[in-house]
Amino acid sequence: QVQLVDSGGGLVQAGGSLRLSCAASGRTFSDYAMGWFRQAPGKEREFVASISRFGGITYYAEAVKGRFTISRDNAKNTVYLQMNSLKPEDTAVYYCAADLYGGNRYENWGQGTQVTVSS
Repeated sequence: QVQLVDSGGGLVQAGGSLRLSCAASGRTFSDYAMGWFRQAPGKEREFVASISRFGGITYYAEAVKGRFTISRDNAKNTVYLQMNSLKPEDTAVYYCAADLYGGNRYENWGQGTQVTVSS
């Protein structure tokens, strides 16, 4: 089992940047692939990005390719989402999630952090 706390959201203008962090605890962090999801008002939760257990493989939703970068630091038990060139349509609550052994079954979720992009 792993507990997740995500943070780093805020209010930015279009074209700006934010870096989200997700701190994990409870068991070996490298046992989990990690993902970021988001949910905008009135919309379903959608996949944003994921990273394999040791960082060698990443996936991105088409909407964020070239703008967002997912990374992890297993020594710090932390996964990050660097978001550049933000657009108003990126406005959402962002959640990190843990996928045990990279099986595409996300079992543990952070509480969410709000990202708001103006203009």
